[in-house]
Amino acid sequence: MINGSKYTYPSAKPRVALVRCESYDETKLEHAVARGLDLLGGANTFFKSGETLLLKPNILIGENPKKHVTTHPAVFSARAKALQEAGAQLTYGDSPAFGPPQISAALCGITAAAERLNIPMADFVHGQLVSFPQGKLIKQFTIAKGVLAANGIISISKFKTHALTRLTGAVKNLFGCIPGLLKSQFHATLNDEYQFGKMLLDLNRLLRPRLCVMDAIIGMEGNGPRNGTTRKVSLLIFANDPTAMDAATARLMVLDPLLVPTLAAAEEWQAGAVENYELLGDPIESFIMKDYKVNRSPASTTKVKGKLAKLFKDISSPRPVINQEKCTACGTCVDICPVTPKALSFHGDEGNLPPIYDYDLCIRCYCCQETCPHDAITVKTPLLGRILSQGK
Repeated sequence: MINGSKYTYPSAKPRVALVRCESYDETKLEHAVARGLDLLGGANTFFKSGETLLLKPNILIGENPKKHVTTHPAVFSARAKALQEAGAQLTYGDSPAFGPPQISAALCGITAAAERLNIPMADFVHGQLVSFPQGKLIKQFTIAKGVLAANGIISISKFKTHALTRLTGAVKNLFGCIPGLLKSQFHATLNDEYQFGKMLLDLNRLLRPRLCVMDAIIGMEGNGPRNGTTRKVSLLIFANDPTAMDAATARLMVLDPLLVPTLAAAEEWQAGAVENYELLGDPIESFIMKDYKVNRSPASTTKVKGKLAKLFKDISSPRPVINQEKCTACGTCVDICPVTPKALSFHGDEGNLPPIYDYDLCIRCYCCQETCPHDAITVKTPLLGRILSQGK
């Protein structure tokens, strides 16, 4: 059971440690991981003898690790070795955007890394309903049984941009603890990005990861989290609090943290949350990237209520757009769309023509953009949205 009785969750001011690491070289990684753990009090700070820890990497989809869509297997290995040497029992797993977890984990190199260290894969196919009366928005979640079988979670996320949540960091990484297509139900019912962010924050409050590590050696900017451009950041980030880690990540990207739905929710629920953390390790100034390609526009946060709200959304809010030259009509975007009826569908010859959006049905969850295997979908803001954004 997550957060077993032998472990006392930290109550002190959250800490974030920045450790420079220039490559995925095994020796350099092991030294960087050891330093990061030492800065936060050592590996044994995060578990007690006899406990099982679940390693939760970011396995968005099965991609070659050279594309840097997922947590790099070398970071996974270095993190796992350090915990094993400290005496932890380990499992690992994630629920990808679609497809069997076993296939995605194998394609991105995580399975091979785990097998070399004799770490078994946890059950991320079957779920169990868990009551969470303390939830501010969500009072129950279906959680993968492999997560519930562990005493605690070690989150290993990836430094990337994201169309809906602006960045995909430690908080969103735990979304993969919800098995299979159950994740899409939250997209369908919480079609406001800040409601979605509050759900993710409640999920983190339920699961309470023991330690968060972020692979920021090579990150992704632009059209993330799958089709962006890689960028060297030369950094590993360690934190004992997921919100603090994401707040530091936003600062590195020079992104207003209140534009990140999860951080905005944290600030609403606990004033000062996005600034209330202690920085350790290498100076943050040496990693800040003012030109990092991330959505800094407040256009999608514009709120209009009443009868004109839907019309205003349709003509001003960012929307997914298909590049017909890149589209192969593979149908991934249609399959992943969480609404009924689908917000995009094929017309005419399904083998040749790209699908077409019905923006009246589109909830702007960007699942299609997130999972497109051909970089054919981007999120674009209509003219009115761009004008309104410039006025803020």
